[in-house]
Formats: sequence, C-alpha cells, structure tokens
Amino acid sequence: MAIQYRTMAAVGPAEPGVVEAVSTTYPDVIRVRWQEELPQGEGSWAAYVAGVMRELWALEALPAGGGARIAVHSNVPVGAGVSSSAALAVAATKALAQLAGATLTGRQVAGVAFRAEHDHVGVRCGVMDQTISALAKPGHALLLEAASLETRHIPFRARLLMVDTGVKHDLKGGRLNERRGECEAAVRRLKIELPELVWLASWPAEWLPRLKRALKEPVRSRAVHVVGETARTRFAAELLRRGRLKEFGRLLYESHESCRRLFDCSAPELDTIVAAAKRAGALGARMTGAGWGGAAIVLPGRNEKKVVTAINAAFRKAYGREPAIDVVKASGGARAERV
Repeated sequence: MAIQYRTMAAVGPAEPGVVEAVSTTYPDVIRVRWQEELPQGEGSWAAYVAGVMRELWALEALPAGGGARIAVHSNVPVGAGVSSSAALAVAATKALAQLAGATLTGRQVAGVAFRAEHDHVGVRCGVMDQTISALAKPGHALLLEAASLETRHIPFRARLLMVDTGVKHDLKGGRLNERRGECEAAVRRLKIELPELVWLASWPAEWLPRLKRALKEPVRSRAVHVVGETARTRFAAELLRRGRLKEFGRLLYESHESCRRLFDCSAPELDTIVAAAKRAGALGARMTGAGWGGAAIVLPGRNEKKVVTAINAAFRKAYGREPAIDVVKASGGARAERV
C-alpha cells in the first residue's frame, strides 16, 4: 500500500537534451545529457530522472526539445525499504509527461518508472513499488499479480506502525540482484519438471515436495520462500477483504520468518523489532522492502502503546538507541498539482 509520505517533483523546460536536477536532500545541481550518461555516486538519484527521460522518448512523450529542469523534495526515507526510488521515478514520470502535454495512464506511468529503475539504473526490481505508487487508492491496499499485471484494491483501514531501523540498504549493487539470479536459476531447473513454467511464483504450492527434491541449497530455500510468499499474499488479501485482522497479522509473522530463514534477506535490527512486537502482543509484524536493513511494519492491534514501549526498550538494549516509529495509513498514489 502507499503511505502518506510524499516525493514531489516540480518541472520546467531546459535546453534540448539536458536534464538539470536539484534535490532538497543533496547539495549539488546535477546536469546531464540524458541520452549520453547516467550520474554516479551522490548524484546517482538523478539517474532515475535520466532513465525516465529515455523511456518517455521511446513513448514520444518528452517535453518540448527533450530537455527539462526538475526540482525534487521528499520526506520518504531513503534506504528504508519504503520505495523511495519508486516514488522518485513515478513523480518524475508524472511531472515530465505533464510538461510535455502527454496523457499517460496510471499503468503507463508505472511502466515508465519501472523501466527507468530496472533497465537504466540497473536495479533488478519488480513492478510492485511503481504500480502501487501510481495506482494506490486512499484506505486501500493493492493486490498485484505481477505476471499478468492484474490489480485489485483491498480495503485497509487498520493502523500500522513503521519502525525504521536506521540501517540503509543499497539495492543497485547489493544482494537483491543475487537473490534475483538465484530465483532465475530455480526456474531454469524447474522447467525440466514443468516446461511451461515462466515465473517461479507460478509453481503450484501443492508441489512443494517436488520442488524441494529438484533443487539444491541455497536455491531450494529461495524458491520455497517465493512460492510460499505468493500463496500467503493471496490469502492475506482475502483475509483483509473479510476484515479478519488477527489471521492477517499471523501471516505477517510467517512472512517475516520466511524472509529471515529461507530468503535470508532480514537483518538483526529487523528481527529485534519483530520479536519485541510479538512478545508485546502485536497482531503481526514483518520487514518491508527488499531487506538487509530498512524498516519493519507492525500491526499493533489494541496494544499500540505497549508495543511501542516494548520495541523501543528492546532496540535500545541491543543497539543503544531507539528506532524512529511513525503511524502510517493507506494513502493515495501519484497525482498532479499546479502551483
């Protein structure tokens, strides 16, 4: 689901072929020719904008002259696993398309933002973050079937806590790409068993014993996680639709354990938060984002004050500080505003 944090992009024309980008987060103005180079180092955030420009060029939806100035302000924590990069790419896509006078559907906006991050920046991500950032409705979560891009809005009106560990992750060159490679290796092997298999998530859950026999570690564990997480996600959507938050919360705990043990993408700080929440009686908790740092989400139920106190105490004991904790709610996706 989208949360109430926002990334805002203000745009205007620039000389042909040039992107000039400035952010309230970073000190320097970045100036690049978007067809020739992608920024590295501290200016690498502007690579997302350059990637968006390349994709808009392919759609013939560039601003006049193919150049733009863009100013970005965001309160989405960077590296916290709450899709700051997707928010940037979606905001830039929406703003630059509007500058060009082009009308893109929400799905087109999500597609441009995804390809900018995946194809041009080099993060081997999926389409979930960009799709939710573009299509989210207030008061709803979004069930996304990534293979078909089918979506369904699910009512979600419970309070959630977002607990930021303060440990940032880097997805461009990190272990996310390694996990993606392991899952692709699993598909190649499993196609011997099921030739029509394209996506690992399509492997039937009732065939897990057959999968385990076919694969060796660590690929086996990665595949078991993906198949199990797919089933959990569909079941979770149905539980939310029925308003069964207790059962939904139990799935959050199961999901985190699978991330920790099978996909090996958690972190000690995240495990500390989830364990403390469970001891304090929270309905559910799990890491969010790709892992190896970032934030956890907690469904506190009626024990919110007790849960917050327990998390703070456990984190302070383990790491000598308290994590940042915010209440988050299901909010809307990208929108255009004229100022």
